[in-house]
Amino acid sequence: MTTSADPAGIPVPVPDRTPLVALDGVSKYYGTIRALEGVSLEVHAGEISCVLGDNGAGKSTLIKIVAGLHRHDAGTLRIDGEECRLSSPREALDRGIATVYQDLAVVPLMPVWRNFFLGSELTKGSGPFKRLDTDLMRRTTHAELLRMGIDLRDVDQPIGTLSGGERQCVAIARAVHFGAKVLVLDEPTAALGVKQSGVVLKYVAAARDAGLGVVLITHNPHHAYLVGDRFVLLKRGATSGSHTRDGITLDELTREMAGGSELDDLRHELERAPVPTHIGGPPAGAASDA
Repeated sequence: MTTSADPAGIPVPVPDRTPLVALDGVSKYYGTIRALEGVSLEVHAGEISCVLGDNGAGKSTLIKIVAGLHRHDAGTLRIDGEECRLSSPREALDRGIATVYQDLAVVPLMPVWRNFFLGSELTKGSGPFKRLDTDLMRRTTHAELLRMGIDLRDVDQPIGTLSGGERQCVAIARAVHFGAKVLVLDEPTAALGVKQSGVVLKYVAAARDAGLGVVLITHNPHHAYLVGDRFVLLKRGATSGSHTRDGITLDELTREMAGGSELDDLRHELERAPVPTHIGGPPAGAASDA
């Protein structure tokens, strides 16, 4: 945090606006196929950056670069202002970037608490007496879910018995608990109904309010505008628009997402010609040749 002086000369702290994650002109190619071309994105603490686009727009490739699955071919990726090239999802996680994919990667028949600590189990004892600390993991899971506003009666129930929205919320709470600074969410509301989508968006906003930087990948401008602070629109691997919340309305965002002028052209193509009212004979009142 830096400081500046007010008119009286008293030092005033100035918040550090260095993005947690910043992509600048990032491109990715698979042979001759252009998956991304010159895409830029900033993720700030306590903000939600929404990436919107239809299928094939490049959203999945962008996720893979931020999550460390794929390396970018051009442009720069900075984490906390430091330029880097992530080599694996583990490195991304170590740098504070947690990605929650649409399929969630949970084990449906395992209890909620086992899924919460999957791969990061707590143990007690040592040597041949080392064993899982199941009581602590149960208590921690319940407490962390409750802190995010999720009150499960029984963390021993199989996670597969939860609704899709509840499973998404468990994954979000898990990422927050394990120290994520940046949370990347891959279409978290795509397969959910209206009510469950609202539940998930509430917990996305809770993660933002906890100080995380959130990347929300979605094709739904209405969901994005409910919680988003920044909007990046992708089309065929390139940026078709970049806006802050105060710079665009929901109608404008929806129109731009839908294609703008292309949508107008389609509307004109689909317009029906007016049907004549005098089909089968002369119009009423017309003069006869007889």
